[in-house]
Amino acid sequence: MTIPETIVTATRVPTPLEDIPAGVTVITSQMIEDRGYTTLVDALSAVPGLRVVQSGGPGANASVFIRGTDSNQVLVLENGVPVNDPSDPGGVFNFGLDTLTGVQRIEVIRGPMSSLYGSGAIGGVINIITTPGSGPPEASMSVAAGLPDANQVEAGLSGASGPFDYRLDASTLTEEGFDATPRRESVYTGERDGFQNQQGSLDLGWTIVPGTRLSFYASGRHSLGGFDTLGSPAFDAPNEVGYSTSALGTLALSSQVLPWWQTVLMASGVYDFRHYVDPLNPADPNQESNNDHYQGTRFDLQWNNTINLPDAGPARAQTMAFGFQRTADFANDSLDDSYFGVPFVQETHAEQISSAWHTGIQSTLWRRLTFTGSLLEDAVSAVGNAFTWRGGVVLAVPELSSRFKLSGGTAFLAPSLFDLFGSGGGFQGNPNLKPERSIGFEVGWTTTLPAFGQADFTSLGVTYFHTDVKDLIETVFSPVYTTVNIGLAHLQGVETTLSFHPRQWLSADLAYTFTDARDADTGQLLLRRPENQFSANLLIRPWPHVTIAPEILYVGPFEDSLVDDNGFPAGTGLSPSGTIVNINTTWQLTPRLALFLTGSNIFDSKFEPASGFAYPGASFLLGARTSF
Repeated sequence: MTIPETIVTATRVPTPLEDIPAGVTVITSQMIEDRGYTTLVDALSAVPGLRVVQSGGPGANASVFIRGTDSNQVLVLENGVPVNDPSDPGGVFNFGLDTLTGVQRIEVIRGPMSSLYGSGAIGGVINIITTPGSGPPEASMSVAAGLPDANQVEAGLSGASGPFDYRLDASTLTEEGFDATPRRESVYTGERDGFQNQQGSLDLGWTIVPGTRLSFYASGRHSLGGFDTLGSPAFDAPNEVGYSTSALGTLALSSQVLPWWQTVLMASGVYDFRHYVDPLNPADPNQESNNDHYQGTRFDLQWNNTINLPDAGPARAQTMAFGFQRTADFANDSLDDSYFGVPFVQETHAEQISSAWHTGIQSTLWRRLTFTGSLLEDAVSAVGNAFTWRGGVVLAVPELSSRFKLSGGTAFLAPSLFDLFGSGGGFQGNPNLKPERSIGFEVGWTTTLPAFGQADFTSLGVTYFHTDVKDLIETVFSPVYTTVNIGLAHLQGVETTLSFHPRQWLSADLAYTFTDARDADTGQLLLRRPENQFSANLLIRPWPHVTIAPEILYVGPFEDSLVDDNGFPAGTGLSPSGTIVNINTTWQLTPRLALFLTGSNIFDSKFEPASGFAYPGASFLLGARTSF
């Protein structure tokens, strides 16, 4: 009997995937290994309803758009702790820096989730969950090298002894990289944007008594990478470099207070520091120089509870969740730039505190109808209170081998600290901003059909989603250079997934997403939201110990701020489509030793994820991993 896969992010309660009334994708450590993923960008690029935009290769800024929402409307968690950077002008998370060292799974929940997680979860939530220690002591190592000039080393140690468990992971990655300036531009020089990354995590646990565990988790990353900036015309300066350091520490106490009551108390601290340097280059026609510092700090306190309620009549598997979260964000930013000899100085020194109560309930009626509902009241110091809700049902119809789902809810995004309190360079923050707010729903159907001796021969899922976002925070230049609440966005689309498992040695996972994201006032398509996206992942085992995993990613044309062949802005218009093909091959020599060969963009596509920024060229990585 197969144990149903359970998800914790969608409801805060471990729930079988099939009973969640939301768009959910789980990227497991096995998928990461089979497909040869190295970075978060790699892992997220094939998720339906999600678009990743990276302005260059690893190390370059990468944004994620879920179901047409903005990149700052996606909440990112690490083991349940919010890690969006409060010092970023938009409060976004940069997906372009992190590797997948120590990651057990990534849960991607699409749709409004503020009723569980508060501000930021308009488009959805991405929860990066790391692997805890367990079992007898085990060490692991992976070493790889490739072209053009890439080196990667990962090492891990984990285990448990009596009441104690532990896990330590560390990695280093260096790449010569590629020039993010497209070859079509006359300003292309071929100057490579290299990337260096060191990352590690430590997870310690002590089971004080059965059912009660005290744990400490810490992770850190330091990155150094070159980057390209756009001027008028674009100029590819060889000395532009960005430094980034982040750290997370969490102390948690989990206890089974009573057989029916589980409580978790968790205190966390998050630190982000970024420094971007672009010395003045005499050849730069823009005469630009940058010396920018961003420092963000977050303190987060959570108390989460799960109560298992007794069965009542037709109601089974009844669970109630409730909790409290208090978050304090601090931003200290300083920009010291110059354009054509004119100085541009801007600063943000601000803080914001939010306190939120959440509650939710889940129940299955007549073993067919699973209901979930949640409420949250959040008090944000700078903008006041925000109330959000979410509800959904999943109806199982085993006679049709199908499940039908319907859900809806609201979400909000509090203004960033820069939007509220930034100053300098002519900009003046607006302390009177209101939060962005959304309301949306989705309806879907999934079915799994057996054939040819395979219980899961084929699975089909179709979901329609619709979201309206109002009080959008936009920058205006008249009568004052500031931010204001204007506009409304209409977002709708269809996500379709199709999986085939015709044989034990062959499987295919296909996904197609249609997205219509528009400014409700003008009817114009929103930037960088393609109407059509497609992904295909195959898993082929031609021999018992060999796995071949090709991946195809297609992004259709999308509206963008265009850059012409001479590096000048060319207004707004359609940016061309692109197709990327990756492949990973693994040969399991022994149960504890494997060789792998990963090829990325093997046909050297010239696709531009954002106009003026080229997708990294063809690269190959050959390596071995072992455990002992």
